[in-house]
Formats: sequence, structure tokens, C-alpha cells
Amino acid sequence: MNKDKFGRKINYLRISVTDRCNLRCIYCMPQEGIKLFPHEEILSYEEIIKVAKASRNIGIDTIRITGGEPLIRKNLPYLIEELKKIDGIQDIAITTNGILLKKMLPELISAGLKRVNISLDSLKKDKFFNITRQDALYDVLSGIEKSLETGLSPIKINMVVIKGLNDDEIIDFVRLTERKPLIVRFIEYMPWGSLEKWDEKKILSAKDIKAIIEQEYGKILPANINSKGPSDNFYINGFQGFIGFITPLSEHFCGRCNRIRLTADGKLRLCLFSQQEIDIKSKIRAGSSIEELANFIANSINQKPEKIDIANHIKNHPREMSQIGG
Repeated sequence: MNKDKFGRKINYLRISVTDRCNLRCIYCMPQEGIKLFPHEEILSYEEIIKVAKASRNIGIDTIRITGGEPLIRKNLPYLIEELKKIDGIQDIAITTNGILLKKMLPELISAGLKRVNISLDSLKKDKFFNITRQDALYDVLSGIEKSLETGLSPIKINMVVIKGLNDDEIIDFVRLTERKPLIVRFIEYMPWGSLEKWDEKKILSAKDIKAIIEQEYGKILPANINSKGPSDNFYINGFQGFIGFITPLSEHFCGRCNRIRLTADGKLRLCLFSQQEIDIKSKIRAGSSIEELANFIANSINQKPEKIDIANHIKNHPREMSQIGG
């Protein structure tokens, strides 16, 4: 398994397959949308598969497909099926807003999908619309129910908590785990999207979220589940599911970061909050072999920063979240 210069084992590749999305979440992109990559700048599935094979050669065994919204890219099940064929890839998952999930689940599961993360920031129709700028809550909830029916596991619900907007729904989200085997993860509000609208006062730390939950349920207990990511997980006695906290701001998890990202336009991004991007697309399109790409990725990993630099990110911020893949 490949390690970076700080000794972290890197085994997780997040692949963004598109910068397009059918929502306009307030923390992700402006209401008017973003300037989209030209079609010819987007990596083809064959190019993505080549990067995945090269990554496997240096120890990557977990792949997550992201967007934008990955389910709007045509023939996504084909990509999943081909990635599954790579010897040594143990886990293929997607992160989706869930709108198209119910319709596409049979094909996705048939192709080899095992896990899904669904982004959902409100269970109230009007508030969902205010956050996403789309009237699609029913579609997302239907996608979650269909995922439960088909036996996907684990199913994770990601809620970005914004003080004064949806923090009054924290307990409602916890209740989702009472009778359903869901993992609900509370994510601190990060400086992204339209930064002129981002306000540090809207951050509710994981510590504060946990206190709200414990005021309702008493002390929650650490859960020993393999989440493959940065979430600190807990459970409530008698509940079928789990709750988790992702703390990019209050408690940096950089010391256990195990991932790199491939953007839809062919850049390696070694840290979500770093401005550094490394062009791998030009290597692919110049005809580099799998072995050459593997060496290139391994050398790139050595440039992974030790920790995030929020201040620099806020100052520069050249890409929106939908262009990176989260």
C-alpha cells in the first residue's frame, strides 16, 4: 500500500465523473450555476478506468464515484461494472443527491454497487427547496426507501448542518436511525459555494451537535463500525442505525486522511481544501502506460499536504465543490 511522506496509507480514490448537477445547493454552487467544463475536457470512462487501474497498482482498493451529481452522467452502470473487474478493488460506492436513485438502483446494483451515500439537508419540503432550490424532497426520500428495500449496506445520509437554517432538524435526522439501519452523518458547514454568502457564525460544531443529541437521548456511545472515511461514529441503545460526525473545521482529521481525488476534467487533487491540482489528463492523452501512470500518481501522492489550510482556501477558492467531487 502506498504511503505519503507523512506515513499515511493512501487507499481511497474519489472519482468525479461530472461537474453537472440537478440541484443548486446553497453551500455548493451559485443559483445561476457554474461555467461547465467543455465536453472534450471531461475524462471518458475509458480514461477513468485507466487511472483506476494505475491507482490499484499503488494500493488503492476503495473507489467512490461523485459529481456534481454522478447519476446524471449517461451509462454510469457501465463504469461501475468495469471498475468492479479490476483485481483488488474491494469497494465501489457512490455519493448522490438521491433524486434519480430509485429509478437507477436496479442497474447500479446489477453492475456491482454495494454502498451509497445520500446527501440530504432537510426533511421539510419548504426548507429542502430553500437549500437545494429544487422541489425534489419526495424523490430523495423515495431513493432512500428503495435503497433500504434492495439491501444496500451501509446506507449513509449526509446532512450539512447550518446554524439558523436546519439545525432545528438534528433530532429528526437522528430519529431516522431508530427503526432503520441508516448511518446519519452530521457534517460541519464548510466554507464553500458562494463565499460572499458564507458566514462563520452559521457553523455548528460537531461538539455542539452532539450536545443537542445527548440532551434528548443521554450519552451516546462510540460505535466500532468500519466507515472507510473521516466520520466518528456513535450509537443510541435500541436504535438500528448509527450517527456520525464529520469535523473538517473543529477537529481536523488530516492525520488519518487516506484519500486522493480525481476531478472530472482530469486533475489529481490531494486535499479537498488545497488549491494544488496535478494534471494527469495530459499524461493519459499522451499515451502513458498503466505503469507510467502508477508512478506518476505515486509521486503525486508525496505532494499531499500534512494538513488543511482553511484560510488559504477561503482566500483563493478557484473551484466550486461540484467541480471537485467533495
